[in-house]
Amino acid sequence: MGRFAVMTLTDRAAERVREIVEDRDDAQGIRVGVKKGGCAGMEYTIDVVTEPNGKDDHVELDGAHVYVAPEAALFLLGTQMDFETTKLRSGFVFNNPNQSSACGCGESVELKPADLKALAEARAQSAA
Repeated sequence: MGRFAVMTLTDRAAERVREIVEDRDDAQGIRVGVKKGGCAGMEYTIDVVTEPNGKDDHVELDGAHVYVAPEAALFLLGTQMDFETTKLRSGFVFNNPNQSSACGCGESVELKPADLKALAEARAQSAA
């Protein structure tokens, strides 16, 4: 049985993560988190990881490494991270079941934490 993953990556997201890492000599992956801000209350954050933090959840797909900040895990549980390019922008997109609304500009979201009991049970099942 595979290790429990807080979130999943699409092939497009994994490809973009690998491109980011290839462009920086010291990069080992990216770190996803959330912070308070924007008109809807929270914003996703993405930072380059040069040294992984042992407290982060680690998600890997085909050599693309994404680390999830521990304080963000409950807000990102069950999220699928994608990457899209449109006529107006390109960037990571989060298909998050914990998102209850988003602002009109699409830069911030309202997130509710996932059920802590469900998270603990899912982790326990993956460890078995």
